[in-house]
Amino acid sequence: MAVKYYDWLAHHEDIRGDKIAIRDLDMKQDISYRHLNRRAASLAAHLQSKGVQKGDRVALLIRNCPAFFEVQFACSKIGAICLPLNWRLTPNELTYILNDSTPCTLVHDHVFADTAPDLAAACNIAMVLEVRDPGEDSTYEQAMETNEAFTPVETTHDDVCMIMYTSGTTGHPKGAMITHGMVFYNIVNLSMPAGVDQKSVQLVVLPLFHTGGLNCYANPILHAGGEILLMRDFEPGAALGVLGNADLGVTHFFAVPAPYQFMMQHPDFETTDLSGLKNAGVGGAPCAEAILQGWLGRGVPLVQGWGMTETSPGGISLDASDALRKIGSAGKALMHTEIRIIDEDGVDVGPDEVGELIIKGPNITPGYWNNPDATEKSFIDGWLKTGDAAKRDEEGFVYIVDRSKDMYISGGENVYPAEVENVLYQLPQIAEAAVIGVPSERWGETGKAVLVLKSGEALDADAVIGHCIKNLAKFKVPGSVEFIDALPRNATGKVLKRNLRELYVEKGTAAIT
Repeated sequence: MAVKYYDWLAHHEDIRGDKIAIRDLDMKQDISYRHLNRRAASLAAHLQSKGVQKGDRVALLIRNCPAFFEVQFACSKIGAICLPLNWRLTPNELTYILNDSTPCTLVHDHVFADTAPDLAAACNIAMVLEVRDPGEDSTYEQAMETNEAFTPVETTHDDVCMIMYTSGTTGHPKGAMITHGMVFYNIVNLSMPAGVDQKSVQLVVLPLFHTGGLNCYANPILHAGGEILLMRDFEPGAALGVLGNADLGVTHFFAVPAPYQFMMQHPDFETTDLSGLKNAGVGGAPCAEAILQGWLGRGVPLVQGWGMTETSPGGISLDASDALRKIGSAGKALMHTEIRIIDEDGVDVGPDEVGELIIKGPNITPGYWNNPDATEKSFIDGWLKTGDAAKRDEEGFVYIVDRSKDMYISGGENVYPAEVENVLYQLPQIAEAAVIGVPSERWGETGKAVLVLKSGEALDADAVIGHCIKNLAKFKVPGSVEFIDALPRNATGKVLKRNLRELYVEKGTAAIT
């Protein structure tokens, strides 16, 4: 269905213009819907005046701040494609993405002032706008001074509105195309189970270049006319302070497991008032039951879900009413989504059997930008292959066992590291745990547990192995244990197991058992 243009902000300015849309906690700045819409409209007019047309890419190298949403909505007003960049990537990695997506404009945060001009020159980007702190002059603010109006551009649910590059485990990242329809159906799919409405207030700590930061639930809340609080850098104590501040009234929170784990380990966790939280969602990686139970012990049902960049991202969600009864489950397929779990032959597996999760629906990417081969390999008969290993129980609730690529085979048996990590987290001395498969002359592969201890705690490898022997089948027990200061993580807090494999397998430091 064709529409004049997708413009939530124009609607909200008309209905609730004075209501706060965004609080920038770092800059202590409140942005109303009227202010947000008018700045997005001014930027849209400037981009159009400089020749930006429907389908042109506008790249964003920017931290969590209101300008991110100004650019996103400006692009939607004129049919341009927003291209968020992971600002933690190296210049070489960013250069690949920019050359692959060929944006005409780069909007960057002033903290990247040394990097952005070189990227623009290397990638032939004609227009560069620098965002500075509120009240400071900048090329971005100068672009807002136009007196012209933008011309709305007709778009449909099938038109691409964003490209999000996914960090693959091998080779170059792929640009998942996100359509207007995907954004809309993600809002529909997530808003109802999460209880999102115009009274919702969310603390956003994940980076907005990540689909979890942008779409769980920032975009759904702005679509509903609610309020989001932006934090540039996650710090456990500061986040707990915001969640427990009755004056801010936070009702929603979403993160990958790591922030929940770090807050749970903070000394303020037990005394923070968390009673205002109506929905606390976790996804992006299997969540250890110790974390789920820890938050449950504070009266917060930590609700799991599953999704990926290519699913916009909602795919599976656990209803809050089942959080206690089905702890550890990701739930069931969201309303406008279908899922299957299949074996290597493409046949649906039975209850409690592990297979690969596949998914289809209007929330699924049409493919990867400029990469038809990757698109073809990622789909089977119209179903997206997720690469996640999963199983269903007798009631149809889905459990994400692990990433298929993280599974290893020991003595002919499949071992999913998340299961072993759950057992490791039962040891109170452990702050962080990751298990990888390493070569074994006897078993083909065996597990290596890489552990970070809590400050002031002591633990030896024999105690770890002994605990696992008591709680796991023999083939699942790690063959070796390594203690390190911190696990390598990406920008959202996910453990980078490929880095651990590089360290302990490719460099030959893994024990051969």
